[in-house]
Amino acid sequence: MKFNVVVLLLLLLISTATCCPPSDRRALLAFRSALHEPYLGIFNSWTGQDCCHNWYGISCDSVTHRVADINLRGESEDPIFERAHRTGYMTGRISPAICDLPRLSAITIADWKGISGDIPKCITRLPFLRTLDLIGNQISGGIPYDIGRLHRLAVLNVADNRISGSIPRSLTNLSSLMHLDLRNNLISGVIPADVGRLTMLSRALLSGNRITGRIPESLTRIYRLADVDLSGNQLYGTIPPSLGRMAVLATLNLDGNKITGEIPQTLMTSSVMNLNLSRNLLQGRIPEGFGPRSYFTVLDLSYNNLKGPIPRSISGASYIGHLDLSHNHLCGRIPVGSPFNHLEAASFMFNDCLCGKPLRACLKN
Repeated sequence: MKFNVVVLLLLLLISTATCCPPSDRRALLAFRSALHEPYLGIFNSWTGQDCCHNWYGISCDSVTHRVADINLRGESEDPIFERAHRTGYMTGRISPAICDLPRLSAITIADWKGISGDIPKCITRLPFLRTLDLIGNQISGGIPYDIGRLHRLAVLNVADNRISGSIPRSLTNLSSLMHLDLRNNLISGVIPADVGRLTMLSRALLSGNRITGRIPESLTRIYRLADVDLSGNQLYGTIPPSLGRMAVLATLNLDGNKITGEIPQTLMTSSVMNLNLSRNLLQGRIPEGFGPRSYFTVLDLSYNNLKGPIPRSISGASYIGHLDLSHNHLCGRIPVGSPFNHLEAASFMFNDCLCGKPLRACLKN
């Protein structure tokens, strides 16, 4: 009899040790109560005492058995979506109860289309947080002013929401940040002048906002930066020539701003392969200096105030896939040979006096 009691106690202790703590379970249930998901039933599995096992989207640390990840995506290949033949839709808000999960390392509540309200300010009290992904909702308000407290944060993605206000000055304290995606919000103000402190950053995606001011020179000192998208804002001033000297920068989208001045020659022989400077107020000539190091999948300089001829050296580029020089004030003969032999007239239309294939023939002298 005593032996059976001991065995039962041991089994109870083992079971308790491998379950999530009651405090984590309470926090998750409070988080769920602020959300409404009417079609897929993703919260139907959130039953029983052990939130570490078979609760949809919840993962726990294997050692501490504390909740570590919340991964709820409204667009997924998970069977629950395939059976419903639809993407997810959820309304409600992100409850501050999420901050009562002190071991959280990842919060992904993405692409539910209807979740609104603010980002809970207390989220900056989660010291182990590495990923905050809230893309594709209706979240409003500002980015928490003290977001810089999250020294482990590597991914900050709040794209496709209704976030307003300015980029917090403390954001440049995020020394581990690698992926910053603020696209398609209502963010205003300037890019912090000391953005160069984000030394681990590889992607800076800020397009489709109301950001003003100049492109900070310190941005060009982020060695790992590979993708920069600042398009569709209200940036002004000139393009820093040092952008063309960045070691691994592959994509530079500055289209749809109010940028003036000339195109830096450094961009013609840089590591940039996707360069979009269209719909700005750029002046002067397209710089010479194309050569074997010039490799562009996209080179779009359309809708500017560029003058003069198309540089002859452009024929020396190793590759140009898509070229658009339309809607400028260019003049002269279109060079022959690569890459011009595969381009259509739309790439050159609405200039002052360009001629030659694929446009009209040039007049003979």
